[in-house]
Amino acid sequence: LEFKTEFHPSSGHEPLHQAFDEFGINSHPEEQLPVDETPWRPFRSRGDFEFAEIALDAALNKAHINGLLALISRISSGETQMTLKTDMDLRKAWEHATDQVTPVLYETHALPLWEWALDLLDTPALAPHFVWDAQRIYKHNGTEFEHFYNEPWTGDQWWDVQSRLPHGLKAAPFCFILYADKTRLSSHGTVKAYPVVVRCANLPVDIRNSDGIGGGRIVGWLPIVSEDADEDGKPGFVNFKCVVWHKSFLKLLELIVQYSKTGYTHQCFDKVMRWLFPILLILSADYEAPPPSYLITHEPLHLAWPISPPWPLSFTLLIGMSISLSLYSCKPSPSPSPSYLNVFWLIAYSDPHQAISFDRLHALHIGIWKHLLEELKKILKSLGHSAEAKLENQVAEFPRWRNFNHFSTVIHITFSDGNKMQDLSKQTLYSALNVLTHRASPEGYRLLRVISSYLQLDSYIGLDVQTTSTLAALDAELLVFNTALKDYVECALTSPIEDLKLDWDFPKTHLWKHVTQDIRMKGATRNYSTRPNEKLHSPLKEAYERQSNGKDVADQILRVDQCKYAVKLLRMHVDSLDERRRLPDGDEADDEADDEVEARPAPFEGHVKLGSPQQPVSIQEIENSHGQRDRAFQGFHRKFSKFINTSLPAYGYHLERWVSISANFQIQEHRYLKVNYESSVDWKQMTDYLRCNPRFHGRPRYDCTLIQLTQDTSVFVQLIFMFKCQLPDVGSFELALVQPFTAGIIGAPRRIDRDMRLTRIKAVSRASSIFVPLRSFIRGALLYPDPAHQDEFIVVDHIDSDLFIRMKTWTR
Repeated sequence: LEFKTEFHPSSGHEPLHQAFDEFGINSHPEEQLPVDETPWRPFRSRGDFEFAEIALDAALNKAHINGLLALISRISSGETQMTLKTDMDLRKAWEHATDQVTPVLYETHALPLWEWALDLLDTPALAPHFVWDAQRIYKHNGTEFEHFYNEPWTGDQWWDVQSRLPHGLKAAPFCFILYADKTRLSSHGTVKAYPVVVRCANLPVDIRNSDGIGGGRIVGWLPIVSEDADEDGKPGFVNFKCVVWHKSFLKLLELIVQYSKTGYTHQCFDKVMRWLFPILLILSADYEAPPPSYLITHEPLHLAWPISPPWPLSFTLLIGMSISLSLYSCKPSPSPSPSYLNVFWLIAYSDPHQAISFDRLHALHIGIWKHLLEELKKILKSLGHSAEAKLENQVAEFPRWRNFNHFSTVIHITFSDGNKMQDLSKQTLYSALNVLTHRASPEGYRLLRVISSYLQLDSYIGLDVQTTSTLAALDAELLVFNTALKDYVECALTSPIEDLKLDWDFPKTHLWKHVTQDIRMKGATRNYSTRPNEKLHSPLKEAYERQSNGKDVADQILRVDQCKYAVKLLRMHVDSLDERRRLPDGDEADDEADDEVEARPAPFEGHVKLGSPQQPVSIQEIENSHGQRDRAFQGFHRKFSKFINTSLPAYGYHLERWVSISANFQIQEHRYLKVNYESSVDWKQMTDYLRCNPRFHGRPRYDCTLIQLTQDTSVFVQLIFMFKCQLPDVGSFELALVQPFTAGIIGAPRRIDRDMRLTRIKAVSRASSIFVPLRSFIRGALLYPDPAHQDEFIVVDHIDSDLFIRMKTWTR
């Protein structure tokens, strides 16, 4: 048995041992839930609901809605005809048609948090998913059971809180995750919003971080105190903004404060009456610094989000939720001034010090990485235009990968999107290796070592499941980063390049020094990431631009948000009903869909699935049409015949006689492949989407993959040709012609590979291509061709967490 779960003593559960295929399975399947046969109520019919849903999603105004309803009425009565069936029909019609023509608000809008919590508790579809008891979970690693952390209830803080709750009763924490940050609604930045988002830590992360029911919800709209140039940064003005903020937030917390002391009895889905205590478990936010004048003149106040030792007072004053609450303090004295009280200290069993959480997005991707990128630009500028152009060209030619942003420039980027910054950091390291060499730029080379260590830390911190081993590796890498950064600063001190950064002692370089403590206390970093919350800013901006008149926008935007939430709830019930009735679903994934856009293709059974089929052709036609321009296809017929007769038995196929392959033997090419594999991080099924296409979005795309070549050897290969064929009396086969990366690299390991922690491989000649079964594929891989060394490639192991962990133990 691989998994062991220890429950909190107050739960009354014995330790649970489970096999791999049992772990994580819900013991309360949703099939037990009653089905509402008219889930679209209060709408009169399903048609009414679906029209309202579309109108809301499309942000239709009054005139649009009335016009569409009138049109539908005329169509149903036979007064007019509708011939358009799809979006493509409408586009063509438009093409034919166009051919013929040359304040200051201090109101607080709040949904009390406990009312939101009761809504969740009363939602039948969510009820089986709530987790109430702290757990310590272990997985056997072949030698011993190793402790791991993922969900919040696997962290030490949940265990400690539950230990302090009243004993003798089924007392359990109802844990809140709170987020608050300002955002710009208007493109010119003058209209702002200050939404408060709440999530429930008792729900699994796939539900909690989603945008559906059970995910984040906007429960507050805090007032924004207008900035005054004369007062900005002065202690009195900062105090005033903090008072406004905390007084406003208190409206959200009134019942929370009460029930955190008395508890709230509730019968849960498992028919157990529990005594629930609301707990502030996590505060998720961007931490910014207040003005220097404030740091010089001000003493600590009991106002803002506090932080605990070991950080010194000088540093604790640097960090803040935003400029209007950017002060830290220790726990308030027994009788603080009521107007200065930090509202979060009013919640029993909660410690705002411990609730403050590391945020990977702001601390790393639009934090430390932006500073590293600015240093990179300065160094490149000192090397001249040719060095800048060389890096830009190599970034532009970086190999493509699904859901991986691509860039045409590094020097002149204008965006600040954290997801793009994350992708840019991964591409910049590899693209700069032959530009910022040790000889060409000592400063640049040392900076690349810092970036290499930064990427190692980012990959470790981003793991969805953390073990004692990965946390130890994370701590060790922090020391490597500090050493590399110190080496860079020492080089920068004597460098002729102007304005290189010498002082790296700013808040976001300190934050990640405490990330392992956060993980042990509250689980993986995605539990307190601001990414899911900041995604909710976009619908607010859209509602402002398309569904408001620009005045008193809070009421209008929150009304739209309320409608969208209601539609989500109804849609969940409708989808549940459809699933129970097993209505046919025609929305199947298209093998030729644009995989550069995030999508949810239909899942499939098995390990691999081919797509994008081409017309069957004879094996001789393949050799004749491809062999003249690509040596990989020379002798295609002969190599295929040899593979069938000599290699298939090694893959478990029994051949009783020599199989002859005629020149007219038919094979069918496929240009798309889905590969299912088990993640080495969280042991869940993942899917890679691979292309083997001479013209995918206007350019050749031949992806790479990791395959199991022999029982003990896994190697990287590049796809050349994928196909399916049928051998009479033998069976159907799915195969690929590939170019292996198994050539030896001459000489001793290179310094740059050691310094940058690179995995370098080399391709054999195209003429040495081989056939392999698709079932030997382990997963996809992204390889960067080294411009400085022909046929050599570097494994981009930071492309995802699974490949990152695999490469730690991969051997040639």
